[in-house]
Amino acid sequence: MASLQTNFRTELLSGSGVDLHLELRGAGLRAGLTDALREAVRSGRLTPGTALPASRALAADLGISRSTVTESYSELVAEGWLTARQGSGTRVAQRAEPRPAATAAVRVDPKRRPPTEGLAPGSADFADFPRARWLAAARHALTAAPHNAFGYGDPLGRSELRTALADYVSRVRGVSADPERIVICSGFHHGLALIAQALRARGVKTVAVEAYGLDLYRALLRDAGLNIPPLLVDEQGARIDDLPGRNGVGAVLLTPAHQFPTGVALSAERRAAALDWARATGGLILEDDYDGEFRYDRKPVGALQGLDPDRVVYFGTASKSLAPALRVAWMVVPEHLLPDVMAAKGRVEVVSVLEQLTLAEFIASGAFDRHVRSRRQSYRRRREQLIAALARTAPDVRVTGMAAGLQAVLELPPGTESGVLRAAAGRGLLVSGMAEFRHEALDRSEALRDGLVVNYSAVSDSAWGGVLSALCGVMP
Repeated sequence: MASLQTNFRTELLSGSGVDLHLELRGAGLRAGLTDALREAVRSGRLTPGTALPASRALAADLGISRSTVTESYSELVAEGWLTARQGSGTRVAQRAEPRPAATAAVRVDPKRRPPTEGLAPGSADFADFPRARWLAAARHALTAAPHNAFGYGDPLGRSELRTALADYVSRVRGVSADPERIVICSGFHHGLALIAQALRARGVKTVAVEAYGLDLYRALLRDAGLNIPPLLVDEQGARIDDLPGRNGVGAVLLTPAHQFPTGVALSAERRAAALDWARATGGLILEDDYDGEFRYDRKPVGALQGLDPDRVVYFGTASKSLAPALRVAWMVVPEHLLPDVMAAKGRVEVVSVLEQLTLAEFIASGAFDRHVRSRRQSYRRRREQLIAALARTAPDVRVTGMAAGLQAVLELPPGTESGVLRAAAGRGLLVSGMAEFRHEALDRSEALRDGLVVNYSAVSDSAWGGVLSALCGVMP
């Protein structure tokens, strides 16, 4: 007969249901069913001990005779694929293990072992995730959730989370936030993509970026059809004075509170200059406040957005404060840009409503503030230990970018970065060099710098001492 493919759901003897996908092929129904069941066991889709549907139920679902199913089961029992016992029905035999896929042998050179200890930016010690408190918030949020929360969500995001965030970013970061202008995103990458679409819809063709930053975001803007000229970065942050000389720039992407990866803050004069540029040209500032909660030996630097909410798009995220796996971020969008952003996002919410409700409860209950304070203390301790260890073992290495955030820059003598990176990899350390974050348009004539970008938040407390010793051991 022709190939027959079907899905069926049937009741087991225990009263529970099972969903299976079978593809019946062959000249007869019995042979086709037997082959399909055998292949399901052989491939591991039906695991040892799995109870199969009763012959009567399976026959009814497939539209075949019960005797056909009985004969097929009997044949597979005889072959050892299935077992049949009175009172327990037909099950996959325990010895019917799936055949492992053939794999090529991989030889690992112990002298070239891959890095195992993560000091690269973008990670954290995920053992610190507040599982118990998050679970309590999820339980409370799920219990209190209205019935409509289980439908298709508001494209802006759940009002509970937007309200909680409006209060939080205003209180902690000085952001001017109306819940109706907050857009929930599945990470900063998603939010930046939406803004890029909105800018293109407005005819913007050029977005200036800092000369040092993540190439992932430069690629996103470039893929959206935008030009991305670099702004050089010095000890006062991005050189905003260069903006007027960049023709056609409609927006600029900045990390004002803590430039990534250099760690410097945008100076007060340059903050004012950036806002003056935006007001004079009608341009937009895209403010990435990726780790604004973490500060140590300086007064808090508030968000730039609070100075002019009509000219700044503010981005925040839970990736550094909680975990990237949550996939929750937010934008505070100027009212005049909101229609274009929502047109780019579409009519359906893309972030899990349950995660949104849980985060809203986590913030409103005060658990988020307590968690951030705890992490801040831990990271401050790591930072002090890093400074002390380098002062003892590598006093010529200058440490910068330490006043806030989760990483520091270890400045190296010119021409030594690649060699130090190789030495670090040889000791099992995964660490980044400044060259990894450098804008591709820069050349050797432009204030380039050698150095390591060390993320001191990523290693567990138990491993930190050994990792720190290894890091100090590769310094020139």
